[in-house]
Amino acid sequence: MTELLIPAGSLPLVKTAVRYGADAVYVGGELYGLRAKAKNLTPEDMAEAVAFCHENCRKLFVTANITAHNRDLAGVRKYFTELNEIGPDAVIISDPGVFTIAKETLRAEIAIHISTQANNVNAETFKFWYRQGASRVVCGRELSLAEIAEIRSELTDDQEIEAFIHGAMCISYSGRCLLSNFLTGRDANLGACTHPCRWQYAIVEEKRPGEYFPVEENERGTYIMNSKDLCMIEHIPELLAAGIDSFKVEGRMKHALYVATVTRAYRRAIDAAKRDLDEYRAMLPELVREIATCESRETTTGFFFGRPGSEAMSYTGDGGAEPSVYYGTVERVCDDGYCEFTQKNKFCVGDTVTFLKPDGSNVQTEVLSLQDEDGSEMSSCPHPSRMVRMKTTILPEIGDVMRGE
Repeated sequence: MTELLIPAGSLPLVKTAVRYGADAVYVGGELYGLRAKAKNLTPEDMAEAVAFCHENCRKLFVTANITAHNRDLAGVRKYFTELNEIGPDAVIISDPGVFTIAKETLRAEIAIHISTQANNVNAETFKFWYRQGASRVVCGRELSLAEIAEIRSELTDDQEIEAFIHGAMCISYSGRCLLSNFLTGRDANLGACTHPCRWQYAIVEEKRPGEYFPVEENERGTYIMNSKDLCMIEHIPELLAAGIDSFKVEGRMKHALYVATVTRAYRRAIDAAKRDLDEYRAMLPELVREIATCESRETTTGFFFGRPGSEAMSYTGDGGAEPSVYYGTVERVCDDGYCEFTQKNKFCVGDTVTFLKPDGSNVQTEVLSLQDEDGSEMSSCPHPSRMVRMKTTILPEIGDVMRGE
């Protein structure tokens, strides 16, 4: 079975990922992961997330992939002792010192996965980590599909390979970057990256085709260079043929609409490609359109088909397709025909709302009534993060993610 591994920055997002088709979910705790700015999970949330995943026959992994300093090691040991009680299925580690502590501290049932941050780009590196006791190694993002297939051919079936197939790309070697630290004092290797590489500006003093960056004609002025996001939804058969055991999506700082849309699309794509390639090809245009509804950047295939050049960057300032608006996730369905949710963006009575269903269907419905949490009628819900009661022409289900078209 090919695993679909989905990110979640909170307990509700863990549940969204599972509902929309994840085989496994990876989260960060409040310490020692590389998304310190994400909401992340408290120990109590993580324990509930583990229980929820296991009740639904899914797995939960915890990131602990910082590049640790000496001052971090005592805390890492304490943290792993606490994880023993919580019982995730695996921890994701990049630092050899942290790995050593994990081997000494974690129960045998908790697997150790080696993060892409460890720069795993050759078969001997993979074999080294398996010999130390790791059960899975995450491919460096600089590997092509041909290289991954070659590495796979040198490993045994129980030596698992994981690879990122969707999400933001880093300009640095497997994410090992000092740019954020240099510019802002926030260390990317300790989880505090500010992504200063994502938008860059180039000033062109005169018209010089191709000199400053590869566009056909540069007019005088300021240009925005925007790094594209990885998207492999159109290449699932090639990913399967390379022998990758786990398809990983990036995005622990994303909202529920991203998690639901991307998870559902890749779940359908993987299942269809394994059943019948003609079925996969037939549904592909729909899946590509769905992915585009939650993306704000243009997409690329990264290093999978060779070293990317200028095509991995956008030089126009455009962010790709206009994304849909995330309204909220249904938290409760009431006997009086209303549903309740925490509002994320404004919409009004009379607007059309789309409920995303795990089976791939999108149910459009009209908003008939909106109420605040006290039951007072509202014409719109203008204030994010407040509880809203809503009646629509079609009653949703708990866990339905809502979007505006």
